[in-house]
Amino acid sequence: MIPVLLLMLPQLSPSVHKTEKSPCFPKISPVLSRDGDLVIGSFVPLYSVEVSSVSRAELFQSHPDKGCKDYKWMHKNYQQVLTLIFAVEEINRDPKLLPNISILGFHLYNTYHSDERTLESSLRWLSGQGQLIPSYICIGQDKPVAIIGGATSAVSIQMGTLLELYKIPQISYGPFDSNLSDKAQFPSLYQMAPRESSLHHGIVRLMVQFEWTWVALVTTDDMRGEEFLWNLRRDMIQHDICLAYTEKIPVSERRHTESQDMFMPRIIQSSVKVIIIHGDTDSLMILRYSQPFTFLLWRVWITTSHWDITMRPQWDDGYSFHGALSFSQRTKEIPGFKSFLRTVNPAQYPEDILFKEFWCSAFKGKEKLENQDSNECSPNASLETLPLRFFDMTMSGLSYTIYNAVHAVAWALHEMFLGSSERRSKRDGEIWVPQPWQLHSFLKKTHFDNSAGDHVFLDATGSSEAHYDILEYLYFHNETETLVKVGQFIPNAPHGQDFTISKKAIVSAWFESKSPHAVCGDSCGPGFRKTAREGEPICCFDCSSCPEGEISNQMNMKHCMKCPEDEHPNKERDRCLPKAITFLDIKEPLGMTLACVALFFSALTALILGVFLKFRDTPIVKANNRTLSYTLLISLSFCFLCSLLFIGRPTAATCLLRQTTFGLVFTIAVSSILAKTILVVLAFKVTVPGSRSRIWGKPRVSYSIVFLSSGIQVTLCGIWLGISPPFPDTDTHSQPNQILIECNEGSVFGFYCVLGYISLLALGSFMMAFLARNLPDTFNEAKFITFSMLVFCSVWLSFLPTYQSTKGKATVVVEIFSILASSAGLLGCIFIPKCYVILLRPDENTQKCIRNKSNGKSGKRSV
Repeated sequence: MIPVLLLMLPQLSPSVHKTEKSPCFPKISPVLSRDGDLVIGSFVPLYSVEVSSVSRAELFQSHPDKGCKDYKWMHKNYQQVLTLIFAVEEINRDPKLLPNISILGFHLYNTYHSDERTLESSLRWLSGQGQLIPSYICIGQDKPVAIIGGATSAVSIQMGTLLELYKIPQISYGPFDSNLSDKAQFPSLYQMAPRESSLHHGIVRLMVQFEWTWVALVTTDDMRGEEFLWNLRRDMIQHDICLAYTEKIPVSERRHTESQDMFMPRIIQSSVKVIIIHGDTDSLMILRYSQPFTFLLWRVWITTSHWDITMRPQWDDGYSFHGALSFSQRTKEIPGFKSFLRTVNPAQYPEDILFKEFWCSAFKGKEKLENQDSNECSPNASLETLPLRFFDMTMSGLSYTIYNAVHAVAWALHEMFLGSSERRSKRDGEIWVPQPWQLHSFLKKTHFDNSAGDHVFLDATGSSEAHYDILEYLYFHNETETLVKVGQFIPNAPHGQDFTISKKAIVSAWFESKSPHAVCGDSCGPGFRKTAREGEPICCFDCSSCPEGEISNQMNMKHCMKCPEDEHPNKERDRCLPKAITFLDIKEPLGMTLACVALFFSALTALILGVFLKFRDTPIVKANNRTLSYTLLISLSFCFLCSLLFIGRPTAATCLLRQTTFGLVFTIAVSSILAKTILVVLAFKVTVPGSRSRIWGKPRVSYSIVFLSSGIQVTLCGIWLGISPPFPDTDTHSQPNQILIECNEGSVFGFYCVLGYISLLALGSFMMAFLARNLPDTFNEAKFITFSMLVFCSVWLSFLPTYQSTKGKATVVVEIFSILASSAGLLGCIFIPKCYVILLRPDENTQKCIRNKSNGKSGKRSV
């Protein structure tokens, strides 16, 4: 640290170390003084000055006129000066606060948009009013106790580095910066502003409300801007929001001239519709002057209260910011402050040249806006009549912080005097003046309730989280402007109460009738989903149709969702419709046709049975055991009828009966054919009279075969029904838009055991009939049985793959068709030829004719 000479001089000779007063110096460094027993130094940005390129050592070697440039009033910042005056006067009128000090005074200096000029102002204050002496401090005359200064972090750091050499307390009233809370680096610096650690949450919540996913950010190129960028980006990722680009503006370029950087053309040429601006008015001053006021940007700007939209270099460039949304720190109304602003005028403070200069500049600017020409400064006017770009009657966040900072210093001084044993002592007839460094221990513990009812802390640990009002900037065709509250953001409030916004009021104030389309690509409507583009941010996506069976009923859905099992997507795939309940109904054409076919063949079978009963004594009926023929015809009739169990809405009863009935009647039919075939073979193979083998040709053997075969099938069905019986079920997957009511077979293994057993009997019948095909055919049915079993096996071999590959009620149709086709094959191949002889060739159905035919065939064989 460079050694600094700290001198306590009661009075400084005018001829010693005093710089020559420059004619233009009042423009560069305006000073407003109010003498008092104790004095607070205050640094407020009042002018926007275009500084020269002189820097470093040349700054102290050059004449002040070399750095004298044109300046522009920052009219709205004068509210901060009036707040300082109001707070000091309020303290001086309070008999309970600082009773031992008759007057609290202040010195006001301008804060420049230049590192060098800010340092120069600090040196002038340390050296004495109007003085500029490096390595020298004169505090004996002005009795300063603390500094209130630092509307920006950069200014606070520049001032703090110098003031720390003298341990002078510095109270920063600018936006809260966590970097300034480092007491190891800034032990004498205090921050009054509330924390803004939740600001990025509120901005992201706003973007989520309007479904903005493709935005840009303009921020300052410093640690505060970098911290906000990281916090904002982290919160954006959680909500699938992307930053199209980020423009970082160097803090050192705080001047009212255009930037050499081409960031504004990049903003204009970009297709991004929503731009977030984070920073303060001073640090982003270059952004205002780089904006081409003749070009309407048609963007939605999201700003913080520290970047005042209404402070613009041109009076007619408000259209570009129309509809901008600003997160303004919520402040409570200070009693008496608005009345003070309404009534204050330069006549009340005739010695205040600065106030008169501001008054004339502001009201002349107002008259210029209104196309009026007057040489007077409107001495009897009121600040309330000024347009918003010149003055705001609502206390700003910075003014509110200055008000609290002045009271914090007063309360710290109050506690110091009450606790000091020397508070009533006097030296040389003067009130005892504390050293600035002595105030630190009291400032660290200062907390109080201000006149608005807020509890104020000075140290960083006690700072509360900022609450925000969301204001919309409106610029009307008559060139007037206003800020309207459209929402609020209160961190740590209960969910649902922390963020509120009036979307309807905001949209109606924009140029368009609906919210801007701030997305990377076209929105995906209902029925579509977002598909990420390879190599691009997550916010850039294409739209693809939802897969089969899924829908999307909202805009920009990342994933389609499946419909409930009892619903299906509509054609557009944007909503679910109830699935139609379906089954093989007898009322529909297919069901009615199958039922009629079944009844027809059943009736035909009954008719054939009647024919056989009528001609039961004829040789052709008596051949091959007519009882087996009757049994076969009855079972075939039931085979046709059992197919009716498969038609209609499945119930518990029909599900239990359909497969078991089918299995049992088919087993009886096939076992009857097997018995017939065995009977034919034995009839021609066992021909020795008196042989014991002839016992196998008796009728009871064939009956036993039928009963035994059927008994095995009954056992299999009983086991199946006992373990896992069929039951009614719904199939919601086979058809996308239908719910099929069907019979669940329960045990699939049981079903295939029943079917396999029938197939085994059929295979046995086919083999026996094939072996007997060459036997004498006068009474032999072997050829007809062979052909019938060939048809039967072909049908059921085709049934298996078809049954497995079909879905829905087509499965039931396949099984019904197989039952009817196989039964019709048996009926047609075995009994139709016999009926032909019985009914149409009765002359061949006699014993004599059969004997002659048999003798004729024997003769042919003997020849």
